[in-house]
Amino acid sequence: MGRFALLLHPSANRVYARASVGLTVAELAVADRALGGGRLQDVAPTMIAGVPYVGFGADAVDGRTVTVLGLLSAGYALFEVDRDQLRPVPLVRQDRLDDDLVTIPKYAGKTNEHFTRLLLAVTLLSSDVAADLGVRRFAVLDPLCGRGTTLNQALVYGWNAAGIERDRRDVDAYAAFVQTWLKRKRLPHRADYAPVRRNRQVVARRLHVTLAPTREAFRAGDTTELTVLNADTTAAGDFFRAASFDLVVADAPYGVQHGSRGDRGLSRGPLDLLSAAVPRWAALLRPGGAVGISWNTTVARREDAARVLADAGLDVLDGGPYAAFRHRVDQAVIRDVLVARKVRRSPSAPGVDQGE
Repeated sequence: MGRFALLLHPSANRVYARASVGLTVAELAVADRALGGGRLQDVAPTMIAGVPYVGFGADAVDGRTVTVLGLLSAGYALFEVDRDQLRPVPLVRQDRLDDDLVTIPKYAGKTNEHFTRLLLAVTLLSSDVAADLGVRRFAVLDPLCGRGTTLNQALVYGWNAAGIERDRRDVDAYAAFVQTWLKRKRLPHRADYAPVRRNRQVVARRLHVTLAPTREAFRAGDTTELTVLNADTTAAGDFFRAASFDLVVADAPYGVQHGSRGDRGLSRGPLDLLSAAVPRWAALLRPGGAVGISWNTTVARREDAARVLADAGLDVLDGGPYAAFRHRVDQAVIRDVLVARKVRRSPSAPGVDQGE
């Protein structure tokens, strides 16, 4: 069995950098499950010449493995360890656009982009559609998209992205940024930001962008779609078709700088919002798809958040690596991650869930 070492990406956020080793160990364990289990063994932090790595053993690192490992949030470079030498192993990256689409925006409350990549990766690798990584374009919904960090990361990967955000200022700011970025990059695209009317009333505003990395791809119809709605997330089903997304990924309000808004008005915690919204999100998810949610555990217990997902008919993945994503963001925020799948139904036994 060979020994490999994953060099971690240097993070600008010192607090997150301290947590990144443990988070990467958990992320690798989820990746191993997506690879079939038992492919990556003895995953553990290691130091090489005073530099932190995450090491693991593997009989071989094939094309499928380097594709999955290339998605990991903190993975900077992979090496095969040969005694006192490190032999580079190329990772297959999903990036189709420049990553400054994610790194340029700076604003208060922005989610660390490395964590955004982790939440996307763990959610995808926990779904049935993970087998299609690198083969087809996924559809991702962020129903609490803010100023679009998750949407931008999905676009970088070449995936279709959709978001819902109640704050008009955030949607206006995002629409202005993404259109300016596309023009500066001289990427072929069509963009429209206009009201949505029903019964002669404005019920939302919608940004819709069709883009491609090259003119040839754009002319051939090999395009990526971005849709952002200025609307309430509990009305998601009014704007998107049922079972139209592979992944639903959300960073819930932390209840510190701002509250969330549920059926009973402004709330300091996310549970009211999740209770009202998750059933709507689940209806938009394709069978075999997955939901990934992060939130502040100081304002909502893990078991309560998990119950909301389970009550919506989702299969919550808990224990093992899924219990190892809890980490401190600052003095007031301890963030955790929950992942749940929409289980496929057996055609021979209607109503019976088919788990792992």
